[in-house]
Amino acid sequence: MFSQTAEYALRVVAYLAAAGAKASTTRQIAASTHVPVGYLAKVLQSLSRGGIVRSQRGPRGGSVLARPAAQLTIYDVVQAVDPILRITSCPLGLKEHAAGLCPVHRRLDDAIGLVERSFRDATIADLLTGPSRGEPLCETGGAGKSAAIALTLPRGRRAARR
Repeated sequence: MFSQTAEYALRVVAYLAAAGAKASTTRQIAASTHVPVGYLAKVLQSLSRGGIVRSQRGPRGGSVLARPAAQLTIYDVVQAVDPILRITSCPLGLKEHAAGLCPVHRRLDDAIGLVERSFRDATIADLLTGPSRGEPLCETGGAGKSAAIALTLPRGRRAARR
């Protein structure tokens, strides 16, 4: 249901939120979030364009969140990289459905609306403070440190993909 890009973006933003004001390099982010370095550049670029992340070049450069984690929602992050699209007209282009969505497409759009509302209601800070269950998708800290971020999946389950 959600793209790998959206999941990667959530991992990156959760990692940066846990890092606080300390800038993180692409290599540090990639190592902790298990996002391939080449793809991470694309994700960071989209997050930067969306006003989620700020990046600075140079010896003390790296990426940080552009706003506090408590002011960023899961919806903000997903919309920056792979927007949730609502069904506003008949995807089949049927003239009979010009006045409104058919029952099937109405139900599908209602479900999309529930996901959208849930994502708007959950901040990135919530991901860091929620109860941790399962295996962490990303870690904070350097070598020998393992402070898990609460962005997790139940054991044996994988995130849904588009």
